[in-house]
Amino acid sequence: MADTTPAAPPSTVGDLALEVRSKNAGPFWVTMELFMRDADGYRIVADETFINEHVIAELYRIDAATIQLFRIPSLNVVKISFPRPVSQGSLRDRDMHAGQHHVPLALLPLPGTTPGVRHG
Repeated sequence: MADTTPAAPPSTVGDLALEVRSKNAGPFWVTMELFMRDADGYRIVADETFINEHVIAELYRIDAATIQLFRIPSLNVVKISFPRPVSQGSLRDRDMHAGQHHVPLALLPLPGTTPGVRHG
């Protein structure tokens, strides 16, 4: 018998996204990309009152002045870049490919939701 439980409404950025990823942008920068499923999801994450330099600075404990945000409505994509805390491959580098930096952003609660609470 098929599961007829209704899907829970989205509660995090990752729930709205087709893909959230992070990667190196050279040895000194990290880039994260939010590929949204549709224009509605894009409007939520592209809203400057929701995701902005100050929110990213708080999530990643970095200086807001160093963050670059690119909103690309024709692709439903938001791109975020900031300097790596240490250069790629250096002794203190904990994520050489920057492949895990996206996780805090993907788990960011959507406006009007309670963090950690799934409805449905």
